[in-house]
Amino acid sequence: MNSKGMYAGPSLLAAACLMVVTACQQATEEAPAATTETMQDFGVYTLHFNALTTDQLTAEVAQRHGIVRSGNRAMLNVSILRNREGAIGVPVHGTVEVSAANLTGQLKPVSLREITEAEAIYYIGESNVADGETLVYSIDATPVDETTPMSVRYMKQFFVD
Repeated sequence: MNSKGMYAGPSLLAAACLMVVTACQQATEEAPAATTETMQDFGVYTLHFNALTTDQLTAEVAQRHGIVRSGNRAMLNVSILRNREGAIGVPVHGTVEVSAANLTGQLKPVSLREITEAEAIYYIGESNVADGETLVYSIDATPVDETTPMSVRYMKQFFVD
């Protein structure tokens, strides 16, 4: 746990990627507005998410998780925490589905995979990005033993060196 009360897992990937945390909950039948925040509280659960270019990962972390390090590769990281009163949330398994598109509507395939390290559970996926490109991620996460997904839209602009 860090000084802000956020879960700080033992892995470097968790430290580098799980800079997680606020978005927009899907309202009735309308698509939620995209947000640049990195967490959304859904009452019992909080959904954390963030994206970065993979060149920001250390070579060791990228190699350990089979991630290609590149300034034009974006990596989305999603984590589901069960909230606990007065304490850090507990990471839980679930189903996470993501679609991504740039601002011109071009779809960007993102295939997520689950990573479990010690107490951390997170879902990562990669896609190509161009310099200055903004991606809008539509994330649907359903914790294990739940039937209703938590839905957010997250917007992130990427800059390639």
